[in-house]
Amino acid sequence: MAELWLEKLQSAQKTCLIQDGRRKIHFTFAEGTEMAEEYDTKTGDLLVRKWRKKGTLGGAGRWEIEVGEQSAPINLEMEGLMESNINPIFVRKDTQTHFQWRIRNLPYPIDNYKIVAKPEERQIIISTLNKKYYKKFNVPDLERCQLGIDQSAIEFAHANNTLIISYKKPSAVIEVEKRFQQELKKMKASKDGDVDCTPS
Repeated sequence: MAELWLEKLQSAQKTCLIQDGRRKIHFTFAEGTEMAEEYDTKTGDLLVRKWRKKGTLGGAGRWEIEVGEQSAPINLEMEGLMESNINPIFVRKDTQTHFQWRIRNLPYPIDNYKIVAKPEERQIIISTLNKKYYKKFNVPDLERCQLGIDQSAIEFAHANNTLIISYKKPSAVIEVEKRFQQELKKMKASKDGDVDCTPS
């Protein structure tokens, strides 16, 4: 099933740009959905992945962040109102071998957290014994490759008021990523503007 996702990536219309030490790739799939990814040009690490579906009236919808952080636009009308920096902030930042989520502003000790895989719901649930934090989320990469969620793949740590949850990538996902990275290296990239990235 991971092969189907690789085929979808390969058949998408792609444009590529190298800017500020990042390789930025824009995908347009046959149904009109768009995906944008940004990779570190030195390490090859995925820094950003976001999606945009067509809006209900046919126009472009809003970008939804899957990996990386949302850069918040400044709203001058609401300059006096800022998001509290004490609320938990949930961000995904992957490594080469793990899917990884960081929840900042969680000061509780590590033995307060419970992280459970729910294979039937294809979700991971974070809860705390003191009932101060609860979140459930899915792993879109596993869904795209039609793979289940495995409790034994989950590890977690806590440091500097940040809970770090790591999920070991299945070999099928690592293989798809490796093969796709090889294709990305063949693509022509512009340093001045977007160009067609289809290998010649």
